[in-house]
Amino acid sequence: MNQQNNHMRPVMFVGTGSDVGKSIIATAFCRILKQDGFSPAPFKAQNMALNSYATPEGFEIGRAQAVQAEAAGIPCHTDMNPLLLKPQSDHTSQVILNGKSIGNQHAYDYFRREGRETLRTAVYQAFDRLSSRYQPIVMEGAGSISEINLKQTDLANMSMAKYAQARVILVGDIDRGGVFASLYGSIMLLDEDERRLVKGIIINKFRGDLRLFEEGKKMIEELCCVPVLGVIPYYRNISIDEEDSVSISLKSRYAEKGKINIAVILLNHLSNFTDFNALEQDKRVHLFYTNNVEDIRQADIIILPGSKSTLSDLTEIRKNGVANAILQARRCGASVLGICGGYQMMGQEVRDPHHEEGECESLPGLGLLPVVTTITALKTTRQRRFRLIMPDAPQPSGSELYGYEIHQGQTVPKGGVPESPLAQFSDGTTDGYFADNRCMGSYLHGILDNKAFIDFLLRPYLQQNGEAHQQMDFHAFKEQQYDLLADHVRKSVDMKRFYQILHTHD
Repeated sequence: MNQQNNHMRPVMFVGTGSDVGKSIIATAFCRILKQDGFSPAPFKAQNMALNSYATPEGFEIGRAQAVQAEAAGIPCHTDMNPLLLKPQSDHTSQVILNGKSIGNQHAYDYFRREGRETLRTAVYQAFDRLSSRYQPIVMEGAGSISEINLKQTDLANMSMAKYAQARVILVGDIDRGGVFASLYGSIMLLDEDERRLVKGIIINKFRGDLRLFEEGKKMIEELCCVPVLGVIPYYRNISIDEEDSVSISLKSRYAEKGKINIAVILLNHLSNFTDFNALEQDKRVHLFYTNNVEDIRQADIIILPGSKSTLSDLTEIRKNGVANAILQARRCGASVLGICGGYQMMGQEVRDPHHEEGECESLPGLGLLPVVTTITALKTTRQRRFRLIMPDAPQPSGSELYGYEIHQGQTVPKGGVPESPLAQFSDGTTDGYFADNRCMGSYLHGILDNKAFIDFLLRPYLQQNGEAHQQMDFHAFKEQQYDLLADHVRKSVDMKRFYQILHTHD
């Protein structure tokens, strides 16, 4: 049923800590609200993540908000995540404001009160613009709502909820233990006016028989004086893009017999790991993340992924033996693909004359491709339509292929070496370098979401691992996963009470 004319308050999912499932639950409600006839849009005032995405206008936002927009059935926009922090090191981050970099800042300087109101005004303005176009806004907090030492400079949690007059729902992770203490403590550490904004609790990642937790729900409601809207069971068979790389460490790092084994190099500053989600769903493939040299030697295909700090990660893989393992595997017939920062590392040299990444001005690359990269201050962020143009490239019928660029740097053939691009964009310009069908690089994130390119990458191994199969439509697969997630959450939450909360005006 369509309920567009009913005014609804924004809803904000906050957490007892990081990785409790706020992002996934917000994604689920973006899809639920869309299914129920509303026009929801996601919003996170401030995000810290290496996983980012390019909007249709060519700006940068956190990947989680792009996923939530996709679940809501709308194009992503910078107003959904006006402030993005991309860690450069343990102490510094690149600050992205309204989709564009405004430079690097040390954490101490960023979290000082001086200049904070400028950022606060910017995120409030973004929220206002978004809420004038969509209803309701599905907001997401950051980390824990109870970091009282950061309250005065908070932009993403309760101060944002107050400004938006949002209905706040606190999410706790029962799987990690201590859910009673974390929920109660989170609420008790809030100021009284903040506590009044908390209208519900969702307990996430429950394992076992839900009937055994009925008494626990009542105890939480009595302690916190807030209703428990639902207890959401742990799930394993729904595939949704993750916000950060925490889950990577839980994935297998070992080769499997009977599969095409693909090793993604586990870099310290790995970014945009969602590039590999489609490959993970391919039944011909076993994909794993590793920096173990023995695992790398067993791989059929090695992928050097994107990196937020190319020179730092290049230095590290030389120190830990990963670089030598990649070169040895290549000599033994393995395929090597570099994406973005990984493409830069595969070249002859990476230069940083303006010290964008640090003090080092130049490092030799792995020498797998005859290209040289210069790190630039200007960041390229744009969505791309393209076609593959390397020799023997598949020419799929229908629309062009799709990807997006987010990088700082220009990569060109070394002097005297002819160009050998991998792809041509719809504007006639080109991307990447193709050495042969087992060695290539590209700046295109999302290139592996395209069946034509996956089939090309796997082609040398298909005879020994079985015939090619009809690969899924990855877009249709993601839509199905959003629906599965929505169903999973909907049946675990008191939806009648949820809608009552959003329609109240106290």
